[in-house]
Parts: sequence; C-alpha cells; structure tokens
Amino acid sequence: MPTSFQIDSPHGFVGQSPQIRRVRELVEKVSRSRSPVLILGESGTGKEVVARALHNASVTGEFVPIDCGSLVGPLMESELFGHTRGAFTGATDNKRGLIELADGGTVFFDEIGDLPLDLQVKLLRLLQEREYRAVGSLHRRKINLRVIAATHRNLAAAVEKGTFRQDLFYRLNVITVRLPPLRERKEDIPLLVERFLERSSGRYTVTREVMDALMMYDWPGNVRELQNCLDRMTAVNSGPLLHTADLPSSVLYSLEATRSRVPAMAAAALSDGVIPLDQVERFAILGALQKTKGDRAAAAHFLGIGRTTLYRKLRGYGIPAVAPSAPAALTA
Repeated sequence: MPTSFQIDSPHGFVGQSPQIRRVRELVEKVSRSRSPVLILGESGTGKEVVARALHNASVTGEFVPIDCGSLVGPLMESELFGHTRGAFTGATDNKRGLIELADGGTVFFDEIGDLPLDLQVKLLRLLQEREYRAVGSLHRRKINLRVIAATHRNLAAAVEKGTFRQDLFYRLNVITVRLPPLRERKEDIPLLVERFLERSSGRYTVTREVMDALMMYDWPGNVRELQNCLDRMTAVNSGPLLHTADLPSSVLYSLEATRSRVPAMAAAALSDGVIPLDQVERFAILGALQKTKGDRAAAAHFLGIGRTTLYRKLRGYGIPAVAPSAPAALTA
C-alpha cells in the first residue's frame, strides 16, 4: 500500500478503526482512476485530505482547491474559467482561471453543494465535454483534469428541493467516499492525539484523565476540532504534561455533564423497581470502578472481562474514568 495511505499518514487517515480502514482501502482502489469522485462527510472529517491523497497517488499536474461557498458575485465565473481582455469593465488583461491552472492535474470542488445553479450548468459541461470557455472568449478550450468534489450536505435532498442539478449529481456521483464522523471511530482518538502532539515538537503528553475526557466528548467539529483542541492546550501549557484544566470549555462542560448524568440515571432506574439488564451492567461497572478507585485494569479483572471490552463498554455507557458513587445494592 502506498505511503500516503499508512497509519502515520496525514491526520485524516490516522487510525485503525474498521471505518477508517475501509476508507483507506477504497481510496487505494480508486486512486488511479480518472473518474469523478464525490467525498461525503461532516465538516472537519478530512475531506480535503482524502482529495489530496487521491491526487498524490498519480502525482501529475497541480492540485487546485476551490471553495464553492466563496464563488459569489459577478466575477465568480471569471474566477473559475478566466477572462479575456475587455470582457467586462476592469478586464485590462487576459486572466487564467482556476480550471486552467488544474489542467493536467486535479480540481477539488470543496462544498460542491454551495455552488450556484448557473455555475452548476457550466461545471456539467466541463464534465461532459472536457472543455470550457473563458469569459469574453468565442473559443472553447479542451482540458484534461480529474474532478473531485466534496460536501457535508445531502445532495440527493438538494436535488429534490431544486437547489442542485440532478444531471450534475449523477455525473459527480460515480465513485463515492463516505468519511465517518470522529464520534463513530473514537478508538482512533489516542492515535490522533499522539500524531498531533508529535507535530507540536513532541514535548507534550496527556494525563489519563485528559484522554478519558477526549474519549467521552462527541467532537461535533470532528478531527479538525480535536486538532484545534490540542493546539490550544499546547499553546497555554509549557509541558510536558497536559491536564484537564488545560481542556477547552466545551470539553470540560461535556465532561461535567456526563459525571452528573450517571448517578441521576442510576437513581431513576432504581426507583422504577425493575432494572433493565443494560442498567445492571452499567451499575456493575460503576461499582467496580469505585472499588478500584478508577483503576480500569483492576476493574476489568474484578468484573472478569478483558480491558478492551471494558473500554468499549465505558465509551458506550458514557462512564468517566473515576466513577461516581454507585448504588450500594448493586456494588456490594
């Protein structure tokens, strides 16, 4: 497998979870193809990282990213396709557009769902005919490039609403790569943390409490938010150890909310008289953690399960490392 797809590759590919492994395998399969690729995923999941990896696999021409959300105003067509001298007021010289810069390489339309409808028509022609026309020109130019598009939007729903062309959607949706949100592959967080801290000169490490807090947080901003979190922590701490006090307020608030929610849920279950099986398991884990003063390895031994199994259940139940008091009847 090429270097660009290894575990220690750029941050969007770091991880050993089944989800990220499938992404790496798919990218490897389609990397040599010139067919359009549509990358789907929430903001911050690493869509541009995937696009660059696809481009780097062929290593020809330039990689030209285009932010579709910024293509507004009367000159947006000129930005894409260029213009000739005298095409409009202020056009004193010929200008190359972004599409021409990508000739022989890759053009990456980031947030393609934000592309205005009139430009969608012109992009469709580019995909169908492999040609474009500069603003003010009478001649069409042939071009050879690979088109990669990405969006966090539901394009099928946008087609139904009439805000995205159906024919363009079909043209782009030849090969689809779906990137999982970080909350669905939390087992990759330790590797990502290690990677980001290495890039901060390698002077920093996190406490177990910090890692537990990072694992419990849902990361609505995904990998980008995690990177920003660690950048902030290293900026305000001289190292080498990062503590919970260094965490951003959003992570701290989530941690406190989780800690307060666990005993409340336990009390509510007990008051019902009948306790569901998953709640019994939750209480058993809480009791083991309390008995071992938060030592997860000892708690796993006490419960008669493996540490990996315990870690998975901790994440599933949202239990912090040092558990709050559990009901005595279930922890004796």
